[in-house]
Amino acid sequence: MKNDPHPVSYDVAYASASELLERLEHSHTTSLTIVEALLARIGALDDEGVALHAIAAIADDARTVARERDEQRARGEILGPLHGLPVVIKDNIEAKGLPGLAGSTSLRGRPARDAALVTVLRDAGAIILASTNLSQWANIRSPHSTSGYSASGGLVANPWALDRSAGGSSSGSGAALAAGFSPLAVGTETDGSITCPASLNGVVGLKPTVGVTSRDGVVPISHSQDSPGPMARDVADLALLYGAMVGETPPSLLEVSMIEARVWRTGHVATDALFEVVMSQLRREGLAIAQGEGGLPSGVEYDDELTVMLCELVDDMNVYLAGRLGEGVKSLADVVAYEDENSQLEQRYFGHEFLVQAIGTGGCNTEAYQLARERNEGWARELALGKILADNNVVVSPAYGPAWKSDLVNGDNAKYVSASIMAAAVAGWPILTLPMGFVEGLPVGLTLAGRPHSEWTLLEAARQVEVVLRRHSDVSTPTWRAANRG
Repeated sequence: MKNDPHPVSYDVAYASASELLERLEHSHTTSLTIVEALLARIGALDDEGVALHAIAAIADDARTVARERDEQRARGEILGPLHGLPVVIKDNIEAKGLPGLAGSTSLRGRPARDAALVTVLRDAGAIILASTNLSQWANIRSPHSTSGYSASGGLVANPWALDRSAGGSSSGSGAALAAGFSPLAVGTETDGSITCPASLNGVVGLKPTVGVTSRDGVVPISHSQDSPGPMARDVADLALLYGAMVGETPPSLLEVSMIEARVWRTGHVATDALFEVVMSQLRREGLAIAQGEGGLPSGVEYDDELTVMLCELVDDMNVYLAGRLGEGVKSLADVVAYEDENSQLEQRYFGHEFLVQAIGTGGCNTEAYQLARERNEGWARELALGKILADNNVVVSPAYGPAWKSDLVNGDNAKYVSASIMAAAVAGWPILTLPMGFVEGLPVGLTLAGRPHSEWTLLEAARQVEVVLRRHSDVSTPTWRAANRG
């Protein structure tokens, strides 16, 4: 509770989803009480106070749904595993009563429906509390962009140090969890968009195998890489939310066989040194972790991934925008025209070069796309992940260096990142991030990646790692360091 800027809400703000469920089940609290406490905290810290800007909009029906969940519980009608729990969702996911802007004012006034995954959450008993800000268009906009910034929502701050990046593109989801605005959040990832904000904000996140969670009603980038996924503050809550999203319960017997990728490091000296300490600690505590080599990307792989994403972006976005309810932009070309006409708002700090490039690719029905996709899949699935996972089912590596200072003029300084992030993204395979400690007073994470549909194995591996790490360090909450204080 030390340094917390809104101590009156602390008890609810940092209770786990599992703890809140237990309180609800024993009538020690109500869903309405929880929602009221979280809304008060958001009101005090998001637009005002420290001005975190993690929240895009509050759901108008949050209190009404909370009352309904309380009444249902009183009658013994439990809808599902999330009954009465608040969840925040990234604002590129459509939900009735929320904007669903993906950070762009070009989508204002376009009514949102419930995305398929939002329907699943509601059916599981969740209360959709709010939508969260993000990097505009999920960071597929400019090579000079700043993670966490959008024309519609401004810049998301990091609760650990307010002048530092919250990562992206699920910036608000990561920051909202760290700030105690919600016990559960949903993000989306194309390449790093769950793992990065999870690592930088000291929370946990899982990008499932592409196709496991529905993308219906989600503003797209790449059908070969996009995947909505759960985020939370601990592994148990992450598993709870993931299970609800896919309608599954954890298998009773899971065999975990971990291997460390020796060459997959972030390049940040202190982060990589901490990872070595953590690996030694895990091994001393009895976790068997082998060592092996994972393939590293070259400039060709980076170029190929961008080619694939831009080709898929123009095709996927054109279909999505044409089908979205209401009047307004109906194609990516319309978006570019709108942003040019409203450049003072939409291009205040950086342009939309990637959107323009995407339109010029010709889409997926081109030889350039097909060749790039084949090369990238071969690297990611065979040389990078397939090779190191030949005899094990979980590969361990660091995730990112600590959060860099946000810079709207020059863009991100996100150069410290493990190859595991790109490999899992390009392959379309699952990857999980959880906290491993602190560097320069800022949280850093490690990643666990696996073969397709190995999410429950990754969650079990994460549970084992978390147990050991928490045995040696207390769970802490953000320091809320002010800007220009280091």
